[in-house]
Amino acid sequence: MEFKAKYITDDIKLSWYEDKFFKSDIMFDHHMLVWFISGETKIVQADASYIFKKGDIFLIPRNQLATIINYPKDGSPHKTVVMHLSTTRLREFYANLNVKPKASEQRILHYNNHPLLESCLSSLIPYFDMKELPTEIASLKITEAISILRSIDKSIDNVLANFEEPGKIDLITYMEKNFMFNLPLEKFGYLTGRSLTTFKRDFSKAFNTTPQRWLTKKRLELAHYQFVEKKKKPIEVCYEVGFENLSHFSYAFKKQFGYAPSALVDKER
Repeated sequence: MEFKAKYITDDIKLSWYEDKFFKSDIMFDHHMLVWFISGETKIVQADASYIFKKGDIFLIPRNQLATIINYPKDGSPHKTVVMHLSTTRLREFYANLNVKPKASEQRILHYNNHPLLESCLSSLIPYFDMKELPTEIASLKITEAISILRSIDKSIDNVLANFEEPGKIDLITYMEKNFMFNLPLEKFGYLTGRSLTTFKRDFSKAFNTTPQRWLTKKRLELAHYQFVEKKKKPIEVCYEVGFENLSHFSYAFKKQFGYAPSALVDKER
C-alpha cells in the first residue's frame, strides 16, 4: 500500500495514500485536527462510525481508540493535512489562562467547511515545498488553530485543557466495549490505568483466560454477527473487527466455527 507523509514539523504533516485503501487501529496520543483535501476515511469506534471526505474538518481527541480505513476517491488519492495538538503545546497555550475544564464526553468533533479553520489549514500547503520551516512559524500556525477552535466552539476548552491521564477503571466493562481494536496490550493497559504486568494479571482474574485468546474469540463472534445480522462482506468485516488481513481472518474464522465466512455470505444470496 502506497503511503507517503511529509512533515513540516513533528506536529504538522501532509499525508496521502494512493492504493486501494489503508487500514490501521490507532490510539491517539495527541488531539488531531484534520482537514481533508481529497479521498475518504471511515472511522469506526466502539459506539459510533464516521465517514469523512473532501472539505471536511474534524478534531479527534487524544486517548481515543479507533479503526481508521482510508480510501482514494473519484480518481484522487486520500490526502489530508494533519495537525497534532500535543499536551505540551496545549499546556503552554493555557498556562496564563484561567480555564477550568468540565468533564465531558470525548468524541470526534466536526467543523465542516468553516472558513477560518479551512483558511488556517490550507495556508500550510505552500510550506510543504520548503526544505525547512522556521520553528516560530509552525508555532504560530498551531496557536492560530487553537485560537480559532476556541472562538467557534465554546466548549472546546473541556477537551483541549483537560490534561488528566487515564485512571484505573473497570477492566471488564472497558474490554467488552473496545475488544475490536487491534492494539498492543501495553496500550490497553495504559488506557485502563495499569502497567502491562498488572493488566495481564487482572485480565486473567477477570476472564479466566489470556488476553489474546479472549480477544480473538470476541472478534470472531462479532464477525459472525456482522455476517448474519448486518449482511456485511468479509473484506469489510475483517478490518472492522480487528484483523490485519483477510486470509488470516478467514483461517481463524473457519477454525472457530467450522466453516468459512463465504459460507455465510453465499447463504444470504
